[in-house]
Amino acid sequence: MTRVFTVSRSIVIGVAPDDAYEAVSRPADMGRWSPENQGTTTKADDGSAALGTTFVGRNKRGLFRWVTRCTVTAADPGSRFAFRVHAIGIKQPRLRGPIATWEYLFEPVDDGTRVTETWIDDRRAWPDFVAGVFDRVATSGSTFAAFQNRNIDATLRNLKRELEANRGRAQGS
Repeated sequence: MTRVFTVSRSIVIGVAPDDAYEAVSRPADMGRWSPENQGTTTKADDGSAALGTTFVGRNKRGLFRWVTRCTVTAADPGSRFAFRVHAIGIKQPRLRGPIATWEYLFEPVDDGTRVTETWIDDRRAWPDFVAGVFDRVATSGSTFAAFQNRNIDATLRNLKRELEANRGRAQGS
């Protein structure tokens, strides 16, 4: 089976691109939507992360917990937000190397914003067999591409639910 290095999923959210960007560009809040990410620790917890911002992501899968070091690689308000994961560890992100890139695109559409979340496997130097075995152990039997498809779908559904509910509350004020 051919290894898949990129997975993208999209959803239309009934808010403006700037509003969707504002939410996604605050890595500390990602734990509210992601089934795996628990938020971050960063000096920019209160607002959007700027280009070059480094943060530590806290993650969980079942009983397993780990942290990652990430750097924002794109911060174009209302258009694109991306970060690269380049270190991982249990309590501290000590093991360095290319791991993954996450990208979010915000496209205005008639009903609001099409948000596209993309996961890119940056472990290009890993032999396919080694990556395949690691992936199936780490995901309880799945490839990372299939696993990330499910995670992205859940994240986008949760983001949509929250942003549209907040929009409804703001309009009702």
